[in-house]
Amino acid sequence: MPHYLNDGTRDAPKLRVYLNTDNLTDLPAHSIWPGLTGEAALRRLAEDGFKGVQLAKPDSAVTRSESLPFCGLDRINAPEESDPVFARHAARGDQCLTLHLGWGMEDDDAVDQLLEAVLTASEKHRLPAFVETHRATITQDMWRTVRMTERFPEIRFNGDFSHLYCGQEMVYGDFETKLDFLQPVFDRIGFLHGRIAAPGYMQAPIEATDSRPRLAVEGARDYLADFKTLWTRAMAGFKRHAGPGDVLIFAPELLRPSIYYARVFPAPDGELREESDRYAEALLYRDIARHCFAEA
Repeated sequence: MPHYLNDGTRDAPKLRVYLNTDNLTDLPAHSIWPGLTGEAALRRLAEDGFKGVQLAKPDSAVTRSESLPFCGLDRINAPEESDPVFARHAARGDQCLTLHLGWGMEDDDAVDQLLEAVLTASEKHRLPAFVETHRATITQDMWRTVRMTERFPEIRFNGDFSHLYCGQEMVYGDFETKLDFLQPVFDRIGFLHGRIAAPGYMQAPIEATDSRPRLAVEGARDYLADFKTLWTRAMAGFKRHAGPGDVLIFAPELLRPSIYYARVFPAPDGELREESDRYAEALLYRDIARHCFAEA
């Protein structure tokens, strides 16, 4: 299995910040994103420092890229779906692939069959694949995910830590102990989805890289700092295990209200408005990721 995305150079392992194209879907009217599509959108993304895109769906503002590198994502629910999924993405020219696997109700035998099928297809099609830590999949539970690394040490992950931080309420209890427990996952990170959660909701706004989250509760958890810690530990794990030419993609993936990620609140006119500009925040995530990689 090709463990990591590799650019064919002898460079030290490096970070590349992409943008998941769903980040541009249904942005609020106050967004700084100028509403571009196609190649014009890709040019603007490149100007803003994004080195590529993760193509989320065919009807997004940005589809297959001719001017920026691109990667894909998909879902596999049964072992027999693996080869067709990999064949389709390899034919499209994706650099790599992030995957939701199963629905989280599978027993260990079913989990192992899914992982074996994905590893086999990844090797066959020479397409690096990263199993996403995500609710409603086989990786929704920290304990079970770590156990997978013992049976399949070659597995590599897309760390979307919002699902563990919120879904398993990581700060309820000893956060540091949980970070140590997740070390086998951090050591196998090959991709990161950028989304900051709060302990009780999936997508939390931030205002600036050096500010605390906007949350008017005395003693509130600094989830921005927690995610810097999560990402830095994951990036350090990547650096320890990656080789020359290996690339870690960090892709902000801030999602729209219609799928219950971005929150909405009543405006003075009574209409519901999204609480933040997801594109402006993606630019902050870009800078945070670069800082964390330097610190790792």
